[in-house]
Amino acid sequence: MRAVCLLSGGMDSTTLAYVAKDMGYDIIALHFTYGQRTEAKERECARTIARMLDAAEFVEISLEHFKKIGASSLTDTSIPVEEYGGEEEGMPSTYVPFRNANLLAIATSLAEARRAEAIFIGVQTGDYPGYPDCRPEFIEAFQRVVDIGTAGDPRITLMTPFVRMSKVDIIRKGLELGVPYEHTWSCYQNNDLACGICSSCHYRREAFRELGLEDPIAYEE
Repeated sequence: MRAVCLLSGGMDSTTLAYVAKDMGYDIIALHFTYGQRTEAKERECARTIARMLDAAEFVEISLEHFKKIGASSLTDTSIPVEEYGGEEEGMPSTYVPFRNANLLAIATSLAEARRAEAIFIGVQTGDYPGYPDCRPEFIEAFQRVVDIGTAGDPRITLMTPFVRMSKVDIIRKGLELGVPYEHTWSCYQNNDLACGICSSCHYRREAFRELGLEDPIAYEE
C-alpha cells in the first residue's frame, strides 16, 4: 500500500506520517514551500522526518503564487503574526486563503500518478477555531471531488484521523509511535529559536505541559 503524506515538518503532520507508516503504508512524503516565514526550518524538519521514516520518495513542490496572493502573515512580512491572547475571534492573520484546497489538489495528482490508495493530511480543529479549509465538511466535500475527478483505480481516500483530536491526543499518540518531536517545528515566526508567543507555539507548549512533559525544541521566551 502507498500513501501520499503531506509533511510540513510540523507536529501534526509528522505524527500523522508515523500513523500512516504504522498502518502499513509506504510513505510518499509531499512537502510544500510557499514563501512562508519558516520555510527553511520546515524544509529541514520535513526532510529529516522523511529520512527517519524511510520514505519511498520525498517530493518538494514550490507554490509561489501564495506569496503573490498575500493576505496572510505567513507569506506577507508586512502583516504581523499575532501573539496568542486567549480566545481568538475572527479569522487569524496566519490563515492562507484556500491553502488546503491547493495542497490537496496537488496531492491528488501525485497520488493518482503513483497509484497511491490514500492521502494523509493533518488538519486539526480541536484546540482553536479552525480555518475553514480544515473543517470536516471541507474534507468530505473534497473527497467527492477526488472521487469524481480521478480515474478511480485505485480509489484515493483522504485520511484525516486528527480532525477532531486535541493537540494532547495527537502528542500522546505520537509518543506511542516514537515520534521524534525534537525534529519538528511549529513556530509561525522564527527559523532558529521558536518564538514561544504565536498561537502555534502556545498550543504546542500547552499540550506538552498538560502531559507533564518538556517540549524538546528551544524557545526564545
